[in-house]
Amino acid sequence: MLEIGFDDGQRFELSCEYLRVFSPSAEVRGHGPGQEVLQVGKQDVSITAIEAVGNYAVKLVFDDGHDSGLYSWDVLYRLGAEYEHNWQEYLQRLELAGHQRHSG
Repeated sequence: MLEIGFDDGQRFELSCEYLRVFSPSAEVRGHGPGQEVLQVGKQDVSITAIEAVGNYAVKLVFDDGHDSGLYSWDVLYRLGAEYEHNWQEYLQRLELAGHQRHSG
């Protein structure tokens, strides 16, 4: 779990799985609309490192080897603020693709 607070008083607790499946990397997002890659089997993923990228972002390193997404403060805020909507949409996409979440 990553807990993050912002100057406006907002605080979010974001699971490693959520951050991994919503990585802003091209590997996950693709290079344009409709090129997104559904991430499956990430329920037990962990963050092994957090690296500052200037003053505008952090790079999260996950134990599944993924480390190419830069999470700007704006991206993290949006992920927190839109958590419920994003998570429900992700669960629906998993179901439509014939996948289920299983915890190891």
